[in-house]
Amino acid sequence: MGFFGKIKAGLAKTRSQLADNINSVINSFTKIDEELFEQLEEILVLSDIGCVTSEQICQELRGQIKKDGVKDPAQIKKMLKAIISEKMAGDTSLKLNTKPSIILVIGVNGVGKTTSIGKIAAKLKSEGKMVVLGAADTFRAAAIEQLEIWAERAGVSIVKGKEGTDPASVVFDTIAHAKAKDADVIICDTAGRLHNKKNLMDELNKIYRIINRELPDAAKETLLVLDATTGQNAVNQAKEFKNTADITGIVLTKLDGTARGGVVLAIKNELDIPVKFVGVGESVDDLMPFDSVEFATGIIDTEE
Repeated sequence: MGFFGKIKAGLAKTRSQLADNINSVINSFTKIDEELFEQLEEILVLSDIGCVTSEQICQELRGQIKKDGVKDPAQIKKMLKAIISEKMAGDTSLKLNTKPSIILVIGVNGVGKTTSIGKIAAKLKSEGKMVVLGAADTFRAAAIEQLEIWAERAGVSIVKGKEGTDPASVVFDTIAHAKAKDADVIICDTAGRLHNKKNLMDELNKIYRIINRELPDAAKETLLVLDATTGQNAVNQAKEFKNTADITGIVLTKLDGTARGGVVLAIKNELDIPVKFVGVGESVDDLMPFDSVEFATGIIDTEE
């Protein structure tokens, strides 16, 4: 299955809910009026696009309909698709233009953080890059062992400490190893415990100080992993983490298992953080680089 096929399949549950509800509304109206907009906005909110973003989309839709003189409700789906695609547009590439570059990955337990690291490592390895993983989530049971398994699957090296080791020291050792091996990319698994934000902030600040001292000129990414099945809770997590870390991108996992794919829009629009990868399956190649046009096509099916 190609790129678009995977995205479309991964968004099947979200698309089914949106398409069915939008079609139901459109088919029940013979003209475009305020009641139609109110029902559309309600549908968008219930798809986890969020109140703020849903209202903005409907306002833009109103403006476009007025500008183009559209009278037929059947044209609304294509217009929605265009608005959503434009709202999601932006540079979603990883900035890995130095040798080495470094990626910090954060996220609460259970969101698929370790799996995402393994899949990103495998992708970079397939592009010919030498990757080193750092097991700096030292406080979660089995985190180190899980990352070891993924390092083996991806065919990349890993630096680890014992459980309970200072995470910053693991990051330091990983950087030293990467320098010695002349590696291209370092990916560090870091803890993400929202229940104690001060500890999390202190830990991340210490890690950033190590990185800035040892790799002052390196390209740096901080990716936050979120679980799409949690809907608006994922937006709330992103807001909390944004207060403690300089997040450069989102990895949204489990998109194929939920009808809440609209949360991608809420994250991008409300927090201005680009979604860089979406998880649409269990296979190693099912973590896909995000594409706004493909997403809009996958979330609103305009093929009739």
